[in-house]
Amino acid sequence: MPSYPSLAQTLTDALHLERAPVAICFADAIPPGVKQFTGSVPAGCRFWQEAQKGVFATVPSDHDLCGVGIYTHNLEASAGAQKDLGDALKVFADLGYVREQDIPLIPVLKNRPQAVIYGPLSQVPLPADVVLLFVNADQTLILSEASQQLEGGLPPAMGRPACAVVPQALNNNQTALSLGCCGARAYLDILTPGVAVYAIPGKKLEAFTERVAALAKANTVLTAFHTLRRRDVEAGNRPSVEESLTAMSVT
Repeated sequence: MPSYPSLAQTLTDALHLERAPVAICFADAIPPGVKQFTGSVPAGCRFWQEAQKGVFATVPSDHDLCGVGIYTHNLEASAGAQKDLGDALKVFADLGYVREQDIPLIPVLKNRPQAVIYGPLSQVPLPADVVLLFVNADQTLILSEASQQLEGGLPPAMGRPACAVVPQALNNNQTALSLGCCGARAYLDILTPGVAVYAIPGKKLEAFTERVAALAKANTVLTAFHTLRRRDVEAGNRPSVEESLTAMSVT
């Protein structure tokens, strides 16, 4: 298993993250030594916030209050959750929020897990299937550059539902960006207006982290370069790239 504490620290330092990276692991049973979540949450995405506090496991019934989350994570649904999903989809359709033709486009986990484990990336005791980063636009810039280099393209910027970013990343083994949804933004205090969620498939975490660290360093240098050129141009000068580079080495 990769050194998750080291990877978490590298991502945090390179991106100046304010929130710890969160790992999500899917399993056939709750692993020994991992406590089961106690309490109640209005939606499965709320577990992302609870995961900041430590590692815990959930079973399908812990997700029961959000039929949409049960659907995207392919969890076994109770009769109540199935009814809630149907009622929610009717409301969504009436509002024009999710039309019938939109439903097949919503990512759904391919396999049916019996347990979902959440926790800080630095603490999870089993391989992470998906890692979530809570980022602003400046941090997303570096992440998207890493995605472009590793995957040959930019990650999809997804809207509702926010929880669909997890199966999107896992099913395709590619990074994805979630802009959240109105539900997730209502349920999660950490999903403030300036924050989005970046999902990294666990299988790519090491290579992706390496690229993020390199690109963050490059962005720091290039930001200093562009800042210096702006100052010089606004002062009435017309520096060449070579002159700006020389000025950087002096300063």
